[in-house]
Amino acid sequence: MTIELDYSVTITGASFLFYELKQVVGLKIQGLTESQIKKKVAEENLFQYQVKSSIKRSLPSVLRRAGVLDEALCHMVLEHSLESGKIINLYAIMKTDRLFFEFMTEVIQEKFNSDNYLLEKKDLNLYIASKAEQNAGVAAWTEQTTTRLKQVYVKVIHDSGLLKDKKSGELSRPMMDEQLKQHLIQIGDIAYVRAMGEV
Repeated sequence: MTIELDYSVTITGASFLFYELKQVVGLKIQGLTESQIKKKVAEENLFQYQVKSSIKRSLPSVLRRAGVLDEALCHMVLEHSLESGKIINLYAIMKTDRLFFEFMTEVIQEKFNSDNYLLEKKDLNLYIASKAEQNAGVAAWTEQTTTRLKQVYVKVIHDSGLLKDKKSGELSRPMMDEQLKQHLIQIGDIAYVRAMGEV
C-alpha cells in the first residue's frame, strides 16, 4: 500500500533518526498520544540533543514514521536485532517519503536485481534529473537542495546497512529477518520488501 505523497525534501532535515524513532515507538507502545509524546520528548530531551531547538526539526518526521508502524512492527523495533530495527526504520522512511521510495525501487532494487552492487554518483544524478523532467516541483528545486538531498539519500542507505562504504559506493543486501519479511508481505507491503533487495 503506497500512500500518494507529494515529492518533498523533508528528509534533508530528518535523515535516518533511528535512535529517535526507538524513543518515540517506546512511548507509543506505552499508550501515549502524539501530543503527550511531543511534550515528553521536548521536556525530557529524550533525543539527547545538545541544541533543544533541533527537536522541533526532527520530531515531526519521527512521529510520521512511527505513525506508519503497526503494533507488531513497533515491538520488533524495540525487541529484535539492531539490523531489523534499522530495516524497519528504512521501511518507515519509504512509507512517508515518496521520492525516496521511488529512489529505492528505481535505483537500489534495480541494482540488486541485476547483481550490480555499486552505487555511483551518476546514479543519483540521473535519478534526480529524470524526476525533474517528470515533475515541475522537482525541476524548481535549487542545485543546493538537490545536492543536499543526494547526500542524505546516501547517508540513509548507509545508516540502514544497505551501503557498506560511502566512498566506494559498495552496496550490500540486507539480512532481513524472516518474521519481519513475512509480516510486511502479509500487510500488503511486498513492494517495500522488494525495494530493499528481498524477494
